[in-house]
Amino acid sequence: MSRSTSSDRMSRRGWLKGVTAGLIPLSLGGALALPPARKALARALAFSPSLDALKLSGPWFNGPPLDATALRGRTVVVCFWTYSCINSLRVLPYLRAWQARYGGHGLTVIGVHTPEFAFETQTPNVRQALKDLDVTFPVVVDSARRIWNAFGANAWPAFYVIDAEGRGHGHVDGEGQYDQIERLVQTLLAVSGPLSTVAGVGPQAEADWRDLGSGETYVGYGQANAFVSPGGPHRDVQQLYHPPRLLPLNRWSLSGSWNVGEEFATSTSASATIAHRFHARDLHLVMAPSAPGKPVRVRVKLDGQAPGQDHGWDAGADGVALVDQPRMYQLVRQARPVSDRTFEIEAVDPGLRVYAFTFG
Repeated sequence: MSRSTSSDRMSRRGWLKGVTAGLIPLSLGGALALPPARKALARALAFSPSLDALKLSGPWFNGPPLDATALRGRTVVVCFWTYSCINSLRVLPYLRAWQARYGGHGLTVIGVHTPEFAFETQTPNVRQALKDLDVTFPVVVDSARRIWNAFGANAWPAFYVIDAEGRGHGHVDGEGQYDQIERLVQTLLAVSGPLSTVAGVGPQAEADWRDLGSGETYVGYGQANAFVSPGGPHRDVQQLYHPPRLLPLNRWSLSGSWNVGEEFATSTSASATIAHRFHARDLHLVMAPSAPGKPVRVRVKLDGQAPGQDHGWDAGADGVALVDQPRMYQLVRQARPVSDRTFEIEAVDPGLRVYAFTFG
């Protein structure tokens, strides 16, 4: 994977609501008090990206390769996304709805899959994710970030709206501003009508921004912060970790035997655990088995107990889940009221890779 350095690599969460179709910067929505370097900045589209940049990468799924010639006469929404990113997953219902509603009127939705983690560069993983996520619009795999760089993208997700003559009309970084994007699409297509009613299911449901009090947390030492196990992380070696006496809000810890690498931490013995004190309706964890084809059993607890009605899409009420693919797993969805909770996941088997926590 073509990776940027920790100093210039943006948080996937972004925390921004983008720019309007008229290229006017919008105010931030739902932003937390995170370090400024971890926030993507809203910026207006300063140039019209050439659709011929789509030829820079591949392969393509859900149709033949597309470029400026193939798209001449069509309005295009280009969305940069990556399949393990919760912010990217929550925009999929809108992209599906727009393609279904306006495809016959001249709209083409294109997903540019630009990875963050190494496993997202692997074409078979992307193919499986598109199937699992029911993504049927055209997607080009941009593992070397050539299209990303050509467009000047800097966030997951990022939307670019381009007219039938290939001119850029709007750019939005991050979630939100769906109404503005759709109104622009309607204008460019010369169609009218009420805006689409969109409701995502499971992890693709809209975040509970009002109660979102925790931010994305990386586990690999390349971007890790807020780690409070005594002694700190030991890089690239197997180490026995111990939990702190107290786990403060928005802090995390390891317990048991782990090897903390640059991008992920791997459990190296049975019953190793990772804990996070958080405030959000939803908790997600990007995970993978260390050996392909060898699933890892895990058990989730909230405040020391099985999650019950607060279990997420990928875990049962008893907290039991199976990590069988490299992807994002939704492990908690709190029933109201949302409160501070201590999350813990135990790797029943060794070989669990943990990349990042995200919330919603």
